[in-house]
Amino acid sequence: MTLTLLQAQTIVTATLAEARSQGAKALAVIVLDAGAHPVAFAREDGASLYRFDIARAKAEGAVGMDADTAVLAERAKGNPVFFHSVSAAVGGGIAFSPGGVVIRDANGALIGAVGVSGDTGECDADCALAGIRAAGLVEETEA
Repeated sequence: MTLTLLQAQTIVTATLAEARSQGAKALAVIVLDAGAHPVAFAREDGASLYRFDIARAKAEGAVGMDADTAVLAERAKGNPVFFHSVSAAVGGGIAFSPGGVVIRDANGALIGAVGVSGDTGECDADCALAGIRAAGLVEETEA
């Protein structure tokens, strides 16, 4: 299964709707396919300059490491040298903060990721999960 434009647009729309329902700060949301190619993106009015870059780094980290960035952040605490090396190896294009969420197909294969930036990492991740579910897709389940 591949991630479609319609699914990606649904994720963006539902992610932002969840953010508004939670009273979150202005967000940027990006959806990448399994090859880390952008499929859909939106930046809310008032979102700060680097929100796109941070959201993309979260999504790319999730795709590249095949795990949610919340999981990666926890792993990085126990092995900071490795994760600093990963960041250097990919030119800094990875963010180890919650808000990068892997999207899987029904068989568990990675088909993309959502990156959200603008509020707390936990809020960013919650909004991404709402977007993925609204598109009828499966989010990462690893703890």
